[in-house]
Amino acid sequence: MKIILDLCVVPLGVGVSLSRYITACEKVLQEAKLKTTLHAYGTNIEGEWDQVMAAVKRCHEVVHQIGSPRIFTTIHVGTRIDRDQSMEDKIASVRTKMK
Repeated sequence: MKIILDLCVVPLGVGVSLSRYITACEKVLQEAKLKTTLHAYGTNIEGEWDQVMAAVKRCHEVVHQIGSPRIFTTIHVGTRIDRDQSMEDKIASVRTKMK
């Protein structure tokens, strides 16, 4: 099943700068060859359910490996079965209605 997922991984107990940990997670997503869009407070990910969830798990493993003792993650998942829809389609729909 194809999903669009919004991922926000927050390492805890590592200080105020999180970019090192977010970078490590972004590399995991790239290695998984998933379609992603980084934004200011997370990453949108598009792909097959099992592949995306495996990458989220791997993000946790890597962030722990590089020093975060705890992680708080929020995930929003959207699925559709009536038609194929991409992240770009969703954004384009809203932008069209804004005109």
